[in-house]
Amino acid sequence: MKNIYFIISLLAGATLLISCSGEGKQVVKKELTGGWEFRQAGTEKWYPAEVPGCVHTDLLKNKQIEDPFYRMNEKDLQWIDKKDWEYRVVFTTDRSFQKMKHKEIIFKGLDTYADVYLNDSLILKAENMFREWKADISSLLKEGSNELRIYFHSPIKIGLEKLEKNGYPLPAANDYSEIGGMGDKRVSIFIRKAPYHFGWDWGPRLVTSGIWRPIELQGWNEAHMEDLFIRQDHITREQAEITALFTVYSDKEMPAMLSISDNDLKQVLGTREVQLKQGYNTFDIPVKISNPRLWWSHGLGEQNIYTFTGSLLTGNTLLDSRMVSTGLRDIKLIQKTDPDGKGESFYFQLNGVPVFMKGANYIPNDAFLPRVTNERYEDVVKRAADANMNMLRVWGGGIYENDVFYDLCDKYGILLWHDFMFACSMYPGDNEFLENVRNEAVQNVMRLRNHPSIALWCGNNEIETAWRNWGWQNLYNEQQKKEIWKAYDTLFHKLLPSVVNEYAPGMPYWWSSPTQGLNVTDYNRPYRELYSGDVHMWSVWHGKQPFSLYEKYIGRFMSEYGFQSFPEMKTIESFTLPEDRDITSEVLNWHQRSGPGNMLIKTYLDMYYKPALNFEHFLYLNQVLQAEGVSLAMEAHRRAMPWCMGSLFWQINDCWQAPSWSSTDYFGRWKALHYYARKAYKPLLISPEVKNDSLFIYMVSDSLNDQHGVLRFALYNFDGNLLLKREKEANIPGNTSTVVWVEPIQTFTQLGKLQDVF
Repeated sequence: MKNIYFIISLLAGATLLISCSGEGKQVVKKELTGGWEFRQAGTEKWYPAEVPGCVHTDLLKNKQIEDPFYRMNEKDLQWIDKKDWEYRVVFTTDRSFQKMKHKEIIFKGLDTYADVYLNDSLILKAENMFREWKADISSLLKEGSNELRIYFHSPIKIGLEKLEKNGYPLPAANDYSEIGGMGDKRVSIFIRKAPYHFGWDWGPRLVTSGIWRPIELQGWNEAHMEDLFIRQDHITREQAEITALFTVYSDKEMPAMLSISDNDLKQVLGTREVQLKQGYNTFDIPVKISNPRLWWSHGLGEQNIYTFTGSLLTGNTLLDSRMVSTGLRDIKLIQKTDPDGKGESFYFQLNGVPVFMKGANYIPNDAFLPRVTNERYEDVVKRAADANMNMLRVWGGGIYENDVFYDLCDKYGILLWHDFMFACSMYPGDNEFLENVRNEAVQNVMRLRNHPSIALWCGNNEIETAWRNWGWQNLYNEQQKKEIWKAYDTLFHKLLPSVVNEYAPGMPYWWSSPTQGLNVTDYNRPYRELYSGDVHMWSVWHGKQPFSLYEKYIGRFMSEYGFQSFPEMKTIESFTLPEDRDITSEVLNWHQRSGPGNMLIKTYLDMYYKPALNFEHFLYLNQVLQAEGVSLAMEAHRRAMPWCMGSLFWQINDCWQAPSWSSTDYFGRWKALHYYARKAYKPLLISPEVKNDSLFIYMVSDSLNDQHGVLRFALYNFDGNLLLKREKEANIPGNTSTVVWVEPIQTFTQLGKLQDVF
């Protein structure tokens, strides 16, 4: 095999030529994919399995169950999560891999409680779906055939044990334990697993087990690079000051050289001679880049990406290298007290520019995560960009997504408000649980910290407001309340922010969404949600208030609000029979998880429209209703800038076919809302508002430059006759909301028969 040459330009101008024989490759990786089998523990028959995958999809492919999404099949499949399951594969390693000094197996994702055996020896016990697990198998791996076997314990059985051990239940608002045949025994809070698997008010209860991310064999000699972090210390348009942080594991003390290079320029940016010690080593190389190509969010500029390679060498041998991509940008959360002292700003500043965040909340794309292909990921991120969004909120009841999702957000310029995976529940505070969460948080923050799209880490979804306002405190005595709040305080005010600060320094952290964010541990403090922090506005829908409230109830950052609709008929047909296609049918009510949601949709329809002619007409009207209503909020939020600097509706996507708040359905089909969002989130928006007996016309601009033009105004009746026509020159300052026209309502009412329009 030919030699591979690495040319490294040293700072002094000399050139170092290093050759590495292909046969002497220092780090070897191999993924274990094909040949897997699975069975229900205690039974004889093994079936073919797909890895990555899960029990439900493997049972479905082997025709052992019906489609869980079809009609009410979900109801009959609740037995699956009460059983234990086994997976196995026989694999071989060649002599070259066997010669590697260190041999490891890495599990990118095991769902959730798993005992792992290699050649009948227990190598690890996993207990967290969100964590990566690694085991040294150097002494167990055989040349030739090896058997890997994974025993998955029922998460429900273990959850019930933890519930009993806790001594009293903890609230979990969206744990649909009744569907699971468990009565009021809600166990999701004790299990570090995607909360939405236990049910939510838009999704099914399908509690999975399985190998949901790849398994990888890794072999290496002497030392290898565990991590490379490009820390962005100070970024301006003139200069980027960054630091390449290397984490290296070595099995002995020895000298080595580290280098960091720019792949695009094929230029070494810095080198450092180091002395490795046995075990983990951390080193840094500071770098300055003049006139950097900055990364901008969608609509503001280019999504410039730098690709860096870190190399680890000893003597003339390249031991390991790692390539990372990132965008150079400065992101800050700005919270300043208003001049009148009434509140505090809440906005994101990107590269020195205040940015109004336009977007939506994002949930997992499927109840069965391994079914989400790279193509489906690109489709949903591109949908966001196509609708002029610049932010998605990765909601805390789902998962830390696959790497490809973040790569795509980097590519399309979609900033991410990223929750940690806690939602609508109180959680235990024992040391074992907290240590498990800490490891989870460290791994995921480290995995994602090079992505320029990450704008903020948030502790949880709606837990602070739930403890304050949902009546949970009435369920407990004083001692229990103190214990529960102490666990909350430790987890969200201490543990998680310390992880972010240590492993992603400079990244904003937010305690809970929504909150005023005062970092006060007293949960009885006064609350004025419209004056600071972020707001979840559910008076429309849950509170049955009219859409007009959207134009009045506006906070500093609107991180949740929304209204439901059904998907289109083609999607309805995918999970129903003709007799099911009625909003009162058992099947459509089964797929409606927001209580009396179907009838609530009808209530709002009756409020604003004439009765639907038939079911298909109802679907059409319902989508128009959702689009008209929610777009009122989007435009009102944008008109209110800079008081309000963010509008994220609930939600962009679905995890199955159902009525929900989504703007695009399970198959990615656009509802009317997504088209309206594309219009309401246009870079230059003309938005009218009637108030104080006048019509106000706003121009809202995302552009960083001032614009000038002619605004034309025309009024027609429903017969198409022109009643009024005006025009005027308009100056639109960059990055502002500006009133460019005010017209008394009397102007229009004098035209006759227009009194009811305004």
